[in-house]
Amino acid sequence: MEKSIGFGELTMGVCYYPEHWDESLWADDLRRMLDAGIRVIRIAEFAWNKFEPEESHFTFAFFDAFLSVVHQTDMKVIFGTPTATPPAWASENYPEILNATKDGVLYRHGERRHYNYNSPKYIELTEKIVGQLARHYGHDESIIGWQIDNELNCHLDEFYSESDTLAFRAFLQKKYGTLDALNRAWGAVFWNQDYTNWSQVHLPRKTSDDSTNPHEMLDYYRFVSDSACRYAALQSVLLRRHIDARQFVTTNGLFGNIDYNRMAGESLDFITYDAYPNFGHALDSDPGGSAGMRDRITSRGLTETRAISPNFGIMEQQSGAGGWVTLMEQPMPKPGQMTLWVMQSIAHGADYIGFFRWRTCTFGTEIYWHGILDYTGKDNRRLAEVKDIHAKMERLKDIAGAKYVASFAVVKEYDNVWDAQYDAWHRRVESVSEKGWFTAAQHTHTPFDYLYITPDTAPGELFRYPVLVYPHATVLGNSTAKLLKAYVSGGGTLLFGCRTGYKDETGRCRMNAMTGAAAELVGADLAEYTLVGPYDDPVHIEWDGISVGAPVFNDVLDPRPDTAKVLGRYDSNYYKGQPGLTLNRVGKGKVYYFGAAFDEAAATLFLDRLGIANPFAATIDAPAACEIAVREKDGARYVFALNFSAEAQVLRLREPLLDLFEGKEATGRTELRPYEAKVFRL
Repeated sequence: MEKSIGFGELTMGVCYYPEHWDESLWADDLRRMLDAGIRVIRIAEFAWNKFEPEESHFTFAFFDAFLSVVHQTDMKVIFGTPTATPPAWASENYPEILNATKDGVLYRHGERRHYNYNSPKYIELTEKIVGQLARHYGHDESIIGWQIDNELNCHLDEFYSESDTLAFRAFLQKKYGTLDALNRAWGAVFWNQDYTNWSQVHLPRKTSDDSTNPHEMLDYYRFVSDSACRYAALQSVLLRRHIDARQFVTTNGLFGNIDYNRMAGESLDFITYDAYPNFGHALDSDPGGSAGMRDRITSRGLTETRAISPNFGIMEQQSGAGGWVTLMEQPMPKPGQMTLWVMQSIAHGADYIGFFRWRTCTFGTEIYWHGILDYTGKDNRRLAEVKDIHAKMERLKDIAGAKYVASFAVVKEYDNVWDAQYDAWHRRVESVSEKGWFTAAQHTHTPFDYLYITPDTAPGELFRYPVLVYPHATVLGNSTAKLLKAYVSGGGTLLFGCRTGYKDETGRCRMNAMTGAAAELVGADLAEYTLVGPYDDPVHIEWDGISVGAPVFNDVLDPRPDTAKVLGRYDSNYYKGQPGLTLNRVGKGKVYYFGAAFDEAAATLFLDRLGIANPFAATIDAPAACEIAVREKDGARYVFALNFSAEAQVLRLREPLLDLFEGKEATGRTELRPYEAKVFRL
């Protein structure tokens, strides 16, 4: 990932669909975009029929005509491969390309993403259309890059076609070699599931209570990811065979059951994210708005994106109300919210902001998914705000390429992400801790990264952070344990939560020690463990005079007396007085084990006691309603203050800072209006 989506400065774009509009609108639309500061358009990701109206009959007349209008301007283009929406002729002639439900019912033509990655026919059709587009447009001077497909695994992140069944068997044969090895890994002897012929091995299928082998499920999620990664690689190779070296290759969105670190390394120059903060305000959302975060929760998705590409782009930045005719009712962004959301994206590392979309479509499923312009196409409040955003981005242009400054990292591995999808015990603790750490970091103004451990992760990547938090390393392999030991031995601080280490890479429970591969790091095993029952009184751990909640699940620790030190004990339940928090020193570093899930209060306490909370407190004091983020470049720091509240908030600047929007020095009391964002240079 070497290319950048930027142009040495922050850049603004928009999604445009010339196939939706009369060609008499094209030139004026492009002029109005440029007048608003928009320099890039994304096109064609749903337009397969415009290139191949009948099988093997290719025509480029429509988009040639549109690009001829583009060529008369300074507009640049990101070209999408249109494989997210196969044509009706393909769905009708080749039903084997269609994805299916778990019961085997095919998803029919009429929406999008209804194909499967493993159909030999769909692969053939993909090779033809992508190859044709790359050859025809690969040297177009207006095209700066390519988007593979659109939102891989969006809507559907599970696949059950016959083609997928055959590909799953091939995936397993390559991984295990023999049925004996597969049976051992899956514990197939349980409930008489042993396989004696590969033809008996299927994708997970409907069962009496919809439960199936958990070890099979873990391999299934790995297989779905492998399929998506191979499909992206197929397109990337085809594109790079024909396009100019200056043109980048990306894809957009983050969705389930994909190892994006692998995909990016194999196929992309960088990832782009689709930022829709208004999901937090949707009528059908959790009234608490994702632990009370509402649109602020988008910062978590941006943090995930930064774990793949430190500097990235936003392919779809929300600019209007969201909704289909069937779901996702959302209000219109309030004055200032578009600017707030753009600054949220930039604060987390985005150097390109592409709005979705220019005009609101007057037909189809997404008639309520609004763009910058409404149905009439007239100038409006949101267009005026886009122009103001452009002016603000001009004042921030030096930020392009700046790195986000994080105080710590939350460690993740895809195996644990996928295990928590199916394992209810794992999912319960993971969901609480995911919210706990995010909300604690937000409210204490403690910026963090996600750090995905992959087979290629080097120890140096871990040493970028003084503290690593691995909330629930349920599936923990020896290679990851070795990597973490190198980090701790070298002076790092590592924090584990409950349910750590008891599963191996197949998802089987270990018999030697409940802390498994983490036993040496933790310096303790478990005396016992329990879910905190629904009728139990809340359990706490007493730690140096502070009572901290220990929700969801409790590991009662059995520390080795010669290594681990007990820091905290449970204050209730039948294990009252037993160890619930330990500290083990390994080499130059230390390992904490907290025997519960992390709610916000627990995470906040650890941030404070580990000395990493609110690292910019000496510079800026902000209320909890605001997010504080910092990017750094060439010795300069850029401090973003984002007010997600409908009420004014007061900042206190503890040293003089340059207000980049006002162009003057600011210090002391500074007010942020409702939904206002400010950026200061330190």
